[in-house]
Amino acid sequence: MADIKYYDVILKPVITEKSMNAMGEKKYTFLVHPEANKSQIKEAVEKMFEGTKVKSVNTMNMDGKKKRRGAVVGKTAKTKKAIVALTEESKDIEIFEEL
Repeated sequence: MADIKYYDVILKPVITEKSMNAMGEKKYTFLVHPEANKSQIKEAVEKMFEGTKVKSVNTMNMDGKKKRRGAVVGKTAKTKKAIVALTEESKDIEIFEEL
């Protein structure tokens, strides 16, 4: 397994209607490094966002979608998503506040 630093774990937030509704329950969705495990994701969220305390992390591996252009068929890249639940006394994550 590669040596992954905490700032390389979280790639970008996922902005969908379903993920925005889950923010009311203090659950945030991120695209993460494909080789990152749950403890690395927890560490990265707590270090990158001040005042947050992670209660649980759920991960899912997403296979690439089939795409075609004419007769050529290919696949998009595989990704990994993480849903991070924060504790009740934890601060909210600021990057989602403007949305």
